[in-house]
Amino acid sequence: MPIASPEQRARFLETGDDALLPIIDPHHHFFDLGRNHHPWLSDHILTNFRYGDYAAIRRDFLPEHYRRVAAGHLVLGSVLMEGEWDSRDPVGEMRWTAEVAAEHGAPDAAIAQIWLDREDAAAVADAYRDMPIVRSVRHKPAAVSREAHHASFSAPGSMRDPKWRDGYARLAPAGLHFDLQTPWWHLDEAAELARDFPGTTIILNHAGLPSDRSAEGLAAWQAALDRLAQQPNVVAKISGIGVPGRAWTLDLQAPVIAGVISAFGVERCAFASNFPVDGLCADFGTIYDVFKAATRNRAPAERLALFHDNATRWYRLAPEATTGVS
Repeated sequence: MPIASPEQRARFLETGDDALLPIIDPHHHFFDLGRNHHPWLSDHILTNFRYGDYAAIRRDFLPEHYRRVAAGHLVLGSVLMEGEWDSRDPVGEMRWTAEVAAEHGAPDAAIAQIWLDREDAAAVADAYRDMPIVRSVRHKPAAVSREAHHASFSAPGSMRDPKWRDGYARLAPAGLHFDLQTPWWHLDEAAELARDFPGTTIILNHAGLPSDRSAEGLAAWQAALDRLAQQPNVVAKISGIGVPGRAWTLDLQAPVIAGVISAFGVERCAFASNFPVDGLCADFGTIYDVFKAATRNRAPAERLALFHDNATRWYRLAPEATTGVS
């Protein structure tokens, strides 16, 4: 299994040595552009991509590339996030992912594409229920800018859209979690969703996208995060927190890392690389070096939870009894 052995756990818990910290990376992508169709990488260029120019990642990124960039850290397993490939065939990406995993031993689990407001939502959810590699799904709900947003926001494809919610209701019976990527000003809608569907675990992606690092921006983001965290079926990934034009440093990222852990607690957070996308902001080693530095004052058992155990539990990489803060 792609998890820390008892010996690896014991070595880290005894020493607290960063080099011995076992890692499960629960959010990365693989791209094979010669074989598969990802419109945003293969065809048109997005003009509103949050990191700006992304030409550097419009290329293949496969297990051998991942292992090369991650070589400086003890990454034992990983979870692939759907890469927004051809929406006409969402299940096809997971068939390909299963083939890659069988051949290369990675990824160990996957988060699949679904379109909850489409007529095929039930059929797609049923297909994923029968695919062992799939643990969760993602459909980015409709969103607007912070300036355009208001408390009663609702739109087709949003978290308050009845048709979207009908598709969402199919997830729990199929044994699927929901990976949510949305800006933080939509998190009250996410809290409603969590409250109304308590049987579905929501895994918040990219810390709620706190791109505005002003004091006012961080305060508003933190308040929204705190409200969402009141729902016990929501957990959070600390990833995707790059800021265009700014170096990925401890000074930049520490307030966000601390804010997510403050809201959700150690037992409901996990670090992830979002590679290769976050490679537009920093190399893999720098990303994890900062994650480690930001948590160095915590007990080894807490760090093991943040970097390994929580993701292992969420994505069912091993029996739950083998992990946990203790």
